[in-house]
Amino acid sequence: MQYVNVAFNIPVKTPFTYTVPEDITSSIGRLELGVRVVAPVGKRSLAGFVVDSDAEPPPRLELRPLTRVVDADPLFDSTYLEIAEWVAGMYVCTLGEALAAMVPSGRRESELGGLASQELAGHEQPHTLSTEQRKAIDRVMSARGGSYYVYGITGSGKTEVFLRVAEATIAEGRGVIYLVPEIALTRQMERTVRARFGDRAAVLHSRLTPSRRLTEWRRIRSGAAMFVVGARSAVFAPLPELGLIVVDEEHEATYKSGAAPRYHARQVAMRRCAQGEARLVLGSATPSVEAFREMRAGRLTELRLSERQAGGRPPTTSVVDMRNERGVLSGKLVEELEQAKREGRQSILFLNRRGFSHVLFCRSCGFRFTCRNCSVGLTYHKKRRQLVCHYCGYRRQPADSCPECGSLDIGAGGFGTEQVQEEVAKRFPTYRVARIDTDTVRKRGVLEEALDSFRDGQIDILLGTQMVAKGLNFPGVKVVGIVLADTGLAMPDFRAAERTFSLIVQVSGRAGRFAPDGTVVVQTFHPGHGAVRKAADGEPESWYEEELAVREELRFPPFARLIRLVFRSRSGERAWRAAQDFASRVAPRITSTEGEILGPVECPLETVSRNHRRHVLIRALRFGRCHRAVRAAFAEQSVPAGVFREVDIDPTNLL
Repeated sequence: MQYVNVAFNIPVKTPFTYTVPEDITSSIGRLELGVRVVAPVGKRSLAGFVVDSDAEPPPRLELRPLTRVVDADPLFDSTYLEIAEWVAGMYVCTLGEALAAMVPSGRRESELGGLASQELAGHEQPHTLSTEQRKAIDRVMSARGGSYYVYGITGSGKTEVFLRVAEATIAEGRGVIYLVPEIALTRQMERTVRARFGDRAAVLHSRLTPSRRLTEWRRIRSGAAMFVVGARSAVFAPLPELGLIVVDEEHEATYKSGAAPRYHARQVAMRRCAQGEARLVLGSATPSVEAFREMRAGRLTELRLSERQAGGRPPTTSVVDMRNERGVLSGKLVEELEQAKREGRQSILFLNRRGFSHVLFCRSCGFRFTCRNCSVGLTYHKKRRQLVCHYCGYRRQPADSCPECGSLDIGAGGFGTEQVQEEVAKRFPTYRVARIDTDTVRKRGVLEEALDSFRDGQIDILLGTQMVAKGLNFPGVKVVGIVLADTGLAMPDFRAAERTFSLIVQVSGRAGRFAPDGTVVVQTFHPGHGAVRKAADGEPESWYEEELAVREELRFPPFARLIRLVFRSRSGERAWRAAQDFASRVAPRITSTEGEILGPVECPLETVSRNHRRHVLIRALRFGRCHRAVRAAFAEQSVPAGVFREVDIDPTNLL
């Protein structure tokens, strides 16, 4: 009789032991580690992962049999299981929850075969390398492992360095994982990957169907695919022998998962590379503050790229004080858009806020239309004629009069991409304009079609949110307009200035990549703010030094690490009690030299989806000690029904 331990995607720490029925054994033989099975859990029947195929039966306990086997072949091995156990320990979740986030959930294999398609073009003609690029490649390939940072201005050829190192690693017989922060960038990378790596490449991201993801997963695990490109979850690709992980645009917050387990792909990449003696190569034009300090301390080998490779040069940047302007588009930005059109060139407009306006209010009494479920204002979407909460999805029709005083004088404050599109259409009625945000690209293929049309010159102005800010490489772009650089500055988060600085630099980098006359217009109500000024003036080193000094004084990362516990409940009182109970349990376990407990207090977004939210923040000076204390207190605490806990190690967002 075979006994197996099975881990499920439920908050139960210990796997369950089952017997393997004879009909399963007789049909497919002995079960192996890494296969998925269906088994009874209480009164339910759940899918889980075999994490021990040679389990010892517990004494004096009648075991239940498995119901059925989902996979004929294993989806992972013991080395991969070690990573899952590390994820579970690091991010304070169960082994089953970790595996559920790591392994695709497809139930059957697709007949489609990875990237091999009619678009395959064989081996792409390599680019001519600069001296800086050659030095960077040689340095990375000089050792079997190591951690490196390709720190280069936008357009300096970081991608070519990554791909050359990938080719050399595959030539060694070892696999490569190439991470990008956005699905839009995955699409762009596919073109290059198809040409350069052919059917040795695979793609993993959330827009693939579950069956397609499973197909790609099996190709990777079998060794048929040795180059894996994808967004955050691709860091878990089961390459038989890992040789390299590239984390492109390393600074991006999208590498951090927003749901349990709240892992950071950069941290997982570091762990996987250390486990397998593989190379880790990070890269960005705007490193995270933590990475910048690691380079300065010598713990990351800095590889500098300072020249644009396609004939362009850093664009000319103008900062416009919007306090002296009327309307959404300044006179300077309008002038530049017109000039680009006259020259047959293209423009990008960036605004990190969708909708028509982000607040609707009464001009008579000041009443604001807010979400009934969340402590945030409703965003007005004019085309749909709806007020929408971007946190819980609540929708309602805008009122014609104020619910408080009855006034008909209802006004809109602030603006989003929808309003910018309307103003652009009024000012430039003959221009071809496309908008890219989550409202316009919900349907599969819409995003890809818009980007392809822009690349082919069929669109004059591309307007969008962060989807147009990162890594996109369009030869025809002359002008980039940052419609409002201030959208993130007022957020109650210590990373607000860092995000603003990175966005300005990254969006600016879309201009003039193939010609020396790129122009950037930065519109702002805070022209003197350090993040805005230093980004526009091209003084990144100065900004990093200033920001590091502030972080050190406040003891924020990278000079300490944070651990955040959020308690939410329909009852505010229950959430308070649970948060206070946790704080009282963890406090005796942490000394003042090891860390500091902040809170509990209300979260900045106090209510989301009718759940009251309280959080406890641990500022860890000795991370290992504080992490163990949090895990122990978390395991010890029993929260009442109706209260939910969230653990976030190294949070990137404190809202």
